[in-house]
Amino acid sequence: MQTVLISGGGIAGPVLAYWLHRHGFAPTVVERAPGPRPGGQAVDIRGVALDVIERMGLREQTRSVRTRMRGMSILDPDGHEIDRSTEATFSSGRLDSDDIELLREDLVRMVYAATRTDVEYLFGTGITALDEDDAGVHVDFDRGASRRFDLVIGADGLHSAVRRLAFGPEERFAHHLGSYLSVFSADNFLALDHWQMWLRDGDAGFGIMPVRDNTELRIAFGFRSAPLGDDLRSHDALRRLVADKLAALRWEGTRLAKAVWEAPDFYCDAMAQIRMDHWSQGRVALLGDAGHCPSPLSGQGTSLALVGAYVLADCLARARGDHQAGYSHYEQRMRPFVRLNQALATENPGGPASEASVAHAKSALSLDG
Repeated sequence: MQTVLISGGGIAGPVLAYWLHRHGFAPTVVERAPGPRPGGQAVDIRGVALDVIERMGLREQTRSVRTRMRGMSILDPDGHEIDRSTEATFSSGRLDSDDIELLREDLVRMVYAATRTDVEYLFGTGITALDEDDAGVHVDFDRGASRRFDLVIGADGLHSAVRRLAFGPEERFAHHLGSYLSVFSADNFLALDHWQMWLRDGDAGFGIMPVRDNTELRIAFGFRSAPLGDDLRSHDALRRLVADKLAALRWEGTRLAKAVWEAPDFYCDAMAQIRMDHWSQGRVALLGDAGHCPSPLSGQGTSLALVGAYVLADCLARARGDHQAGYSHYEQRMRPFVRLNQALATENPGGPASEASVAHAKSALSLDG
């Protein structure tokens, strides 16, 4: 039985572990956080990714907690409505679609629950070194004893430690898309009822949506910016930067800035894509954002994670112990799908990709290929 260490306990990692276990592998998931991570924006499960969820037996669970928006308003910088829609929202697309929009933390909770009895989880630690030989990979952790595994998979996001250790510094692969995104929660001080609001003011803008039966808001605030210097990339510096930018807005800036300081789940990072010539090196491979982050601007990061996890597990199972053949088949199947979905982020700068492009990209792969 091949042992596989998966770095990253978000969505891609546990889903890969689920399918590897089903195929007879022994997966272990390592995650720096003390447990499944809460918070995050609403995410979409679209096209072929819905088939992955269906095959995991999670389709009805995800549907039961999906967002149930009635529509959205588009506001001018002073908060006056200039357009509205009851047919679609910027976050999820058409409201009559079979696609599922839900909070990231709900999906994380589901995939963890589906795997925790069959998969070993190492919370509160991370990988610090990889030393590969002909028989496997020796792995050092910042907490706990070193261990050996047959394979190592990096599913640890945009700033992947596995990618850095096995492939080189992030700067070689990250392509900045000219903006930053911050996501945080707040009380529903706008009294929104299953209704989104979107506003742009100069080079900044935000989308606000109510969640948890309208008791809470999730706020996604974006602003144009070149890559920030090291002095502005710490958590506290980013929180201060976002609060200051929100405070300068004409509509609700004061209350939004206050919410930034109070939010327990504040997040901010660059909108960037990871572009690599290959996703494997020896016994190490990359999955999801670690290998091909499309950025939240694509709306397809979660779907790529779900589909990639299924395909990678399937390819390794078909390879019958030949990991290089498995990795090669994985890249052959996934690369065209990744290219189409990454292109959604840059098709219409400052706005969403066309419905036709999304419809094509989200289903441009067969799970049984």
